[in-house]
Amino acid sequence: MAKLLDLLHERIVLGDGATGTYLYELGVPLNHCLEEVNLTQPDLVARVYQEYADAGAQVIETNSFGANRIRLARFGLDHQVSEINWRAARVARDALKGRDVFIGGSVGPLLLRPADGELTVDDRKTLFREQIGALLDGGCDLIFLETFTALDELLLALDVFQNLTNIPVVTSLAVSEEGRLASGQSFPEAVKILQNAGADIVGINGTCGPQACVHLLSKLAVGEDDLLAVYPSAGKPEFYEGRFNYAASAGYFADTLPLWVEQGARLIGGDYGTRPEHIAAMAPIARELKPVRIKKLAASARPRVEVAEPVTTPARHEEPSILDLLKQRPVTIVELDSPKGLAMDKFLAGAKALKEAGAAAITLADNSLAILRVSNFAAAIRVREEVGLTSVLHLACRDRNLLGLQSEIMGLGTLGFRHVLALTGDPAKVGDHPGATSVYDLNSLGLIKLLAGMNRGVNAVGRPLNGQTRFIIGCAFNPNAVYFDSQVKKLESKIAAGAQYVMTQPIFDAELAQKTIARLKPLGVPVFLGVMPLLSSRNAEFLHNEVPGIKIAEPLRERLRHCSDDAAATKIGLEVAREIRDVALGAFGGVYLITPFLRYEVSVDLLK
Repeated sequence: MAKLLDLLHERIVLGDGATGTYLYELGVPLNHCLEEVNLTQPDLVARVYQEYADAGAQVIETNSFGANRIRLARFGLDHQVSEINWRAARVARDALKGRDVFIGGSVGPLLLRPADGELTVDDRKTLFREQIGALLDGGCDLIFLETFTALDELLLALDVFQNLTNIPVVTSLAVSEEGRLASGQSFPEAVKILQNAGADIVGINGTCGPQACVHLLSKLAVGEDDLLAVYPSAGKPEFYEGRFNYAASAGYFADTLPLWVEQGARLIGGDYGTRPEHIAAMAPIARELKPVRIKKLAASARPRVEVAEPVTTPARHEEPSILDLLKQRPVTIVELDSPKGLAMDKFLAGAKALKEAGAAAITLADNSLAILRVSNFAAAIRVREEVGLTSVLHLACRDRNLLGLQSEIMGLGTLGFRHVLALTGDPAKVGDHPGATSVYDLNSLGLIKLLAGMNRGVNAVGRPLNGQTRFIIGCAFNPNAVYFDSQVKKLESKIAAGAQYVMTQPIFDAELAQKTIARLKPLGVPVFLGVMPLLSSRNAEFLHNEVPGIKIAEPLRERLRHCSDDAAATKIGLEVAREIRDVALGAFGGVYLITPFLRYEVSVDLLK
């Protein structure tokens, strides 16, 4: 059997169609782990491989796209990574024995979620190495690194592959129809980077339909040695009676095939929604077509440098930057939670009192501790209109999916709000609506990257916003954590991603405050140490024992236990808070006061 790369230089080679959506069509339940089917229903997987080969596919991909340890762990299968990938390859080898087809091991992105924790580069390499190694052991002829939306992750997977073997590799990108990766690069830029990194075949799959793929390929110049792949989806899916249905017919794929070839594609298959009949319809046409060996870009197709227009907002809505203010005088930010009900009078009175006492801004939590409150977005509008005070809006990833988060962020930008604190958010089950669902499409680090991208003028999938947001991006730091050094490393990652200032959990100990200052000041960004006055012994015990992220040393709690009444305890709480406040102002020129139970008069006292 001729080698794949030699074949691609001579003629058009057909790949297969979708494995996952076809398995669903054949009866695998939605939300079931497709890769587990290699173990539980190998005959069904073999049938898919055989039908695609019968249709004319010369390259068959294994049913292993999501079979990395992270994604399998969501189904309790993380201990079977090697077995599942090896079986995916062996089922293909056995099912296609004696046929002139190539077996390609399918490897997708890790798709990390907040619950997966922070992974180092070495951790990620280990995950890719484990999966790719098992596919190689199973006898794959090439590897597909496919449907990657972030170029850095794809390059990392490619590096792992190159250190394991020298068989061919396909690197395939999932880009927006406008031709941008979620990581920000344009499609032509990413293709060139991958080719320079040693990828044998570079292409596109997953996210775009037939016509969008023609458009994207038209943006690429093609040289004599360039090998391009295209695996379009069968259009946009429609969800009906528990199934996803795709509209693009087999005939439509056959009609579009010459256009992909004309734009330089040589390895051609299908992705989401395609079936064996799509491949069968293309097979006779592919046999008659010759590869385009050289294609130059027309002037109209050459990449343009896109300059996003800045968002224009009415001058009365332009918020001053608290970071600019910090260069002129001490800055105090005060947390004032929006109410749990519809009565806003006390909340607005508190905001007014804090402004009069000298607060530079109030910070509005986003249903902190997963307890229902009035939308902080709506509360910020009321504060701006009725009090004239800047708001720092907490934005949690818990309650909105990626689409909803971006819509909310764009709304904030168009209204001229600038200060955002990016948070992962407390799980819904810990709050007053335990039946609610936590979303967590992103964690705080991902949200910071998203905000930074919007400041550059692109959304999460790299599409231009026709403008740029002007957010001043904050992040959180917990000095009370058991593993302090680990928290510092996470903070460094957040700053590298685009965070411009830091707000900490409350600190109740001067020694811990000094330690935090010593470790965070060298990072070179403003830090607002959290200061929260304790009101009673009961208050201190509740915070220490029941609120995540807060720890209060035993000596202080003991002092509060011996107070004759709550008034005496509040006096001690204010003394400690003033001490921490002064330390914070001396080190950073700013401080973050946390108002307990909407007792804004306590924060007014600390503002003096």
